[in-house]
Formats: sequence, C-alpha cells, structure tokens
Amino acid sequence: MAAGKEIRGKIKSVENTKKITKAMEMVAASKMRKAQDRMRHARPYAEKVRSLAANLSQATPEYKHPFMVKNETAKTAGFIVVTTDKGLCGGLNTNVLRALTGKLRELEAAGQKTEAVAIGNKGLGFLNRIGAKVVSQVTQLGDQPHLDKLIGPVKVLLDAYAEGKLSAVYLCYTRFINTMKQEPVVQQLLPLTAESMVADKGHGWDYLYEPDAATVIDELLVRYTEALVYQAVAENMASEQSARMVAMKSATDNAGNVIAELKLVYNKTRQAAITKELSEIVAGAAAV
Repeated sequence: MAAGKEIRGKIKSVENTKKITKAMEMVAASKMRKAQDRMRHARPYAEKVRSLAANLSQATPEYKHPFMVKNETAKTAGFIVVTTDKGLCGGLNTNVLRALTGKLRELEAAGQKTEAVAIGNKGLGFLNRIGAKVVSQVTQLGDQPHLDKLIGPVKVLLDAYAEGKLSAVYLCYTRFINTMKQEPVVQQLLPLTAESMVADKGHGWDYLYEPDAATVIDELLVRYTEALVYQAVAENMASEQSARMVAMKSATDNAGNVIAELKLVYNKTRQAAITKELSEIVAGAAAV
C-alpha cells in the first residue's frame, strides 16, 4: 500500500492548502467591504473639487495654472503606477502593467523618455525589471491609504511638470467596476484637459477671491490632482480585495475538486489491493 500512503499524503497536503485559501477568501471578503466603502466615500469629494476647479478656472480666463498648460518642448513623460503590495489577486497587476507597457512603447516610438513613481511593491519590482527610471516610490500602505504618505512621492512629478520638464503625467491604476470586474486604466493626469474639467453649466458663478485668484486656483488645482491620485489608490485597493476574494474562492473550489479526484484514485487503488489479496488467499486455499 505504498501508493495508497503517498495518495493519502497528497490528500492531506491539498486539504491544508484548501484551509489556507478559504481563510484568505474570508479575510479578503471582510476587507473588501471596508475598501469599497472608503472608495465610494472618496468619490463625492473628488467630484466636488473637480467642479470647483472647473468653475474657478473658467471664471478667470486671464490666468492659466501650469497644470493646464501643455509643455510642448518637453521630451519626457511621467507615470504614476498604482499596484498592490501583495500578490494572490489573480491577473489584477498583470493587466494594469500590460496596459502600462503598451503606453510606454507608444511614447518610446514617438521619441519620448519616461520616468515613474511607483505606488506598491508589484509595480516597483516591474519597473526595476524593465529598467525604467523610478524617481520616487511608496510601498506598504496597509489596508487604508493616507494622503500624507502619497503627497511626497507624487509631488516629485507634479513639480517637474509645473517646471516644464515633463510633457505629460499619466496615472495607471485599476478601476473598480464591481466585485467580479476590475478595469485597468491609463489616464492622463496632467495637463488637465477641458473634458476632465467640465464646469457646472446650470449656474454662472461670480467669485470673490481671498487673497487673490492665482493663489486660490493654484492651491485648489494641487488639491484636485492629489484627490485624483488618492481616488486611484482607493479604487485599486477595492479592486485588490475583490480580485483576491474571487481568486481564493476559485483556488478553494479547485482544491476541493483535486481532493475528490485523489480520493477516487485512492479508493480504486485500495480496492485493487484488497482484490489482489483476496485472489492470493483463494489461490493459496485452492492449492492446499
């Protein structure tokens, strides 16, 4: 019964793996709800800041913030790459990094250089492997992102664009659609386009600025871009927990199927061994 003992060992091993994947599925399910709530709570703030920034920028056409001006002479593009710190979440990181690779090739074909800010271990490792220039990074954000940890690394690219060193800044992350679907996104963060800042057409606002229009608009547009980055990180975290829950559920189901198949093989092997022993006993008895 050496073969039977080996199969029993495999069954025990797969059962232990099933327990781990089931536990990870339950943990991801509990974290997913909190991540989704955090993401949905951040959306109204980002929308309100966008509306205010659009109204203010159109109310003062004589002043243009550097974030709204195209840097035609710059030959370098910046990327903010948002990925997870941990794996075991299906093809979440693979999909967004594939989209990033396509955009990098497109810019390189146009003669543009690139530099990046990595948010998350997986993106940082990928950028290092392909030899990309990483100007700043932030990892181990935990289950709840904090804006104060994100501002420093991201500000490197924002300041470089304001100084005219970058032609554009792109934001790469995974947008949360629902529990079963997450969408990789590579969107232009800077320069801020007219399409992304549509003002409220139902009202004509007349603003009084304190201390002055330039100071207010400068501060507000910086907060707007920071809100977009925070929203992207929140969306990515909600997508991560959803993808991990689905992946671990699939792994648990697969482990159950493997256990059922191994038990069937074990029973067949055991039955064959019993039949063989019975045949030997009958043959011995007949010989006597």
